[in-house]
Amino acid sequence: MTRAHIFFTGIVQGVGFRYTTLSMAKPLGLTGWVRNLPDGRVEAMVEGRKEDIEKLCRGLKQYFDGSVSDCDISYQEFRTEFKDFTIRS
Repeated sequence: MTRAHIFFTGIVQGVGFRYTTLSMAKPLGLTGWVRNLPDGRVEAMVEGRKEDIEKLCRGLKQYFDGSVSDCDISYQEFRTEFKDFTIRS
């Protein structure tokens, strides 16, 4: 189990990206949150299995078909901080 701080770059705001992230994260058993940033990126803090976090990023890139130009992941120590996956404003 690990924790990942992720920044998504590209056309990721105004396209349902946060809601799609939520709908993909829950079945994978991931917990954490996702939110829009003022600079046009989307930020997420995710906890779960590393392979499931990577599957989430691959799934989002595939779903948004070229709109996600980068998925920058930095892994951190797992903290068991979250009970579910939410959208933050």
